[in-house]
Amino acid sequence: MFCRTITATLRTGRYVCQPSIITKTALKSTMAEAVGELGDGPPAPKKIKLDTPEFRSLFTPELEKLAELFKNYDHELRIAGGAVRDLMMGKKPHDLDFATTATPDDMKAMFDKEGVRMINAKGEKHGTITPRINDKENFEVTTLRIDKVTDGRHAEVEFTTDWRIDAERRDLTINSMFLDLDGTVYDYFNGKEDLEKRKVQFVGSPVARIQEDYLRILRYFRFYGRIAECADSHCPKTLQAIKANGKGLAGISGERIWMELRKIVSGNHAGSLMKYMYDQGIPQYMGLPKYGDVVEFQAVCNRAQMLNPKPVTLVSALLQDENDVINFDKRLKVSVEERKIAFFIVGHRNQTEVIEDRLKPYKDMLVMGLFKDKDTTTKITELLKYKGEAAMLEELQNWKIPKFPVSGNDLMKIGVKPSKKFGKQIDKLREVWKNTNFTATKEDLLKYAEEFKAGPSTEK
Repeated sequence: MFCRTITATLRTGRYVCQPSIITKTALKSTMAEAVGELGDGPPAPKKIKLDTPEFRSLFTPELEKLAELFKNYDHELRIAGGAVRDLMMGKKPHDLDFATTATPDDMKAMFDKEGVRMINAKGEKHGTITPRINDKENFEVTTLRIDKVTDGRHAEVEFTTDWRIDAERRDLTINSMFLDLDGTVYDYFNGKEDLEKRKVQFVGSPVARIQEDYLRILRYFRFYGRIAECADSHCPKTLQAIKANGKGLAGISGERIWMELRKIVSGNHAGSLMKYMYDQGIPQYMGLPKYGDVVEFQAVCNRAQMLNPKPVTLVSALLQDENDVINFDKRLKVSVEERKIAFFIVGHRNQTEVIEDRLKPYKDMLVMGLFKDKDTTTKITELLKYKGEAAMLEELQNWKIPKFPVSGNDLMKIGVKPSKKFGKQIDKLREVWKNTNFTATKEDLLKYAEEFKAGPSTEK
């Protein structure tokens, strides 16, 4: 008979329907297998007891009040995601995200009744309510949910009270654990084991998780750099899923991509991760050249790693020319300072110093550049980091920048009349000053400026 073969994840309500022709016997067999696999239901989560100084340090009076409110109204409340991962690694998390069985309406009614102010209503459609406790501390609390419909960027959600279902929609196993405020960790997908093995993998199907939000491709690489000890222990199936779905990054906003990319290039295994990203063909959808110079990127990462370069300094190694910088900026919408740094590095990285004082060209650029651009110090600093010039960088940072001794008022006092060329005259004096290695005095420069009084005919 004609029917549809339905592949269903019964726990989540996600369905993929594929038209086909099957017999009644085959249909009955397939359904029996599905039910048999589920048995009496999904396996219970692994439970681990956590009692560490980092965990105990979270309990501010505000958190204790929040916990008491949810308990009094018979709603479950647990710490979720990355904070649990960090605590399991012995780190105190920077941010706490909470999950709850209470719906947004439940939470609003509870907080209104208890006189608790709520802020930032934008997250409510996704189930997030943000109470401000004691007018001192904000907490983001999100209702357990199912992502019913996704387009790779956004999701339509349905609320649930099933912790496992919520865990299943999360990206990585190490981010899918929950922590009760009594110290019980609920681990549905072996997150603790993967964390101990420094293994980064998606929850369930990599393809399904990626297609729910294509930014998860970059989150995978970011967490690999953060968690993995070995640079080359990627799961082949994960890489295949990334390669097959990389084009989806084209629909992700530049700001979100740059936020992840900055962390990838600044983390561990950056050189190796960039090679894997290029091998999977994804940089072209992220504002980077299709054939970026990965060898140069790896070299810059190696020589600059102890100098704390800015992320854009490292990424500049992949950019061949100014057009690449323009495309990079247009796609990722980097800051003005970051754009300046990229243009500066691409324009000056091949400059060689053939004079005895190798630092002099940088001193000249610094002093003269500061007259026009307050970011000159940063640009030159990042260029030296890019080149791995630690000694020159230290010397430049300890160098006292000389002050130009002549002002416009000084010129007017000796009779130079202000005109449209007044600015060019000042610039000319600065060039004279630079050519004396910034040693010319005010008197020396004013003596040179006497020629300006003769009028336009003597000026070149």
